[in-house]
Amino acid sequence: MECGTTILAIESSCDETAAAVVADGRRVLSNVVASQVEEHKRFGGVVPEIASRMHAEAIVGVVSQAMEQAGLGYMELDAVAVTAAPGLIGALLVGVNFAKGLCMSTGLPLVPVHHLRSHVAANYLSCPELEPPFLALIASGGHSHIVNVNAFTDYEIVAQTRDDAAGEAMDKVARALGLPYPGGLHMDIAAANGRRDAYTFPRPKLGVNAQSTGGALGFSFSGLKTAALNQINSAKQKGTAVNVEDFCASFREAVCAYLTEHTIRAATETGLRTVVLAGGVCANSRLREMAGARCNAGSLRLYLPSKALCGDNAVMVGAQGCHEFRAGHTAGQDFNARATFDIAENLCS
Repeated sequence: MECGTTILAIESSCDETAAAVVADGRRVLSNVVASQVEEHKRFGGVVPEIASRMHAEAIVGVVSQAMEQAGLGYMELDAVAVTAAPGLIGALLVGVNFAKGLCMSTGLPLVPVHHLRSHVAANYLSCPELEPPFLALIASGGHSHIVNVNAFTDYEIVAQTRDDAAGEAMDKVARALGLPYPGGLHMDIAAANGRRDAYTFPRPKLGVNAQSTGGALGFSFSGLKTAALNQINSAKQKGTAVNVEDFCASFREAVCAYLTEHTIRAATETGLRTVVLAGGVCANSRLREMAGARCNAGSLRLYLPSKALCGDNAVMVGAQGCHEFRAGHTAGQDFNARATFDIAENLCS
């Protein structure tokens, strides 16, 4: 289904300042990303204050470049979409306030977009034939959700993490192993040459009564992360070496098996036969491989975003923004960014 709109999209939820022009929710006319990775690498993770300042410095140039690449004027757009939640509040405010100012000066509608919905929408660009309903696993540095996507703007949470997210656990363990930022990426690289059974980690289980997180389908990564950190610290105290490649391969295996198992179980319980992966963690090569094998064995259709669209970008914001605009989800100048917000709720309500 196409929206028949041309959207300028802006993303600034964390450490990427991005802008893109997307037509019909599927066609990319421009895509510009100003990455802050090298700056934050010095600190081993994202520093919110630095991220906000760098967004403010980059956003004018990034948006101008996106419009120039698209070869369009502002009056040829239908709306401006912007990531409005969730994320680092200072970083979000840069994008939202810029978008509000642009809408005020041009008269274009403002379309707030949920960051996690955008990650799901990356699949509409990589797989143009994909349409709801389907089941989606959203795994990133700050979020681990399983959701029913009933329609393009109709989401229902099936399960979520009750503490840490998968990406956060990977990043923290990678940092303890001495790997550079971003940790999850470098863990995946190191794991390619490691043994998956060299180290043992617990597989967390939630009780069926944990309703706020999806009962037994929910996630908990804090214990898994702590077990890994304890093994690393114990080895240091004993003066024994940790085989980084083996450790990465074993930890990655535990995380990916956990995510995949719960996703397949959720598909079975909901009866949905189409499964979608979304979010930065879904660039992980082992997760993609494992999910592919399990879906194939269960006769489920699996859709994956291209690795280039797994991380934060504005193209995915434009894709979801088209559908939010079609649904009439626009906001006025009194709208504000939110650090947290439920994916199942409408940002404009």
